[in-house]
Amino acid sequence: MSASTEAFEDRPDPPVLVISNSLDADPIGLLPSPVPVRHLPSPLFSSEEYRRAPLVLLDDRCYSDFTLRHMPQRPGLIVAAADPDDGTVYHRAADVGAEAVIRTGQDLAWLHLRLHAATECRYARWEALLTGPPPPDGR
Repeated sequence: MSASTEAFEDRPDPPVLVISNSLDADPIGLLPSPVPVRHLPSPLFSSEEYRRAPLVLLDDRCYSDFTLRHMPQRPGLIVAAADPDDGTVYHRAADVGAEAVIRTGQDLAWLHLRLHAATECRYARWEALLTGPPPPDGR
């Protein structure tokens, strides 16, 4: 194994990449989620960050800037649409090879499951998920 390959494999797990030009700290509506994310404007993310991210969330409001970057299609690209009445978002999502379109601030249960699946459940708070009512006593 080469030194560059070893250095690449020794890096910590990359965060989910949120591509958005919005100054809002949570432009997609992910909070609360324990999965680490890196929020970058479309002109500033690197092709390595895009390639290595377990999941990429693209804010549809920066679609034009994103397409100017000529990023290759990849699995795990999800487009988040802020305008619930914009029916053209599906065509744009298909053009960039997105696997899904979600509405910003909606579909959060599905999105949280997708975040955990993409990160192999490394950030799932199992103790919170597994606590609940005690099992029936069999009566």
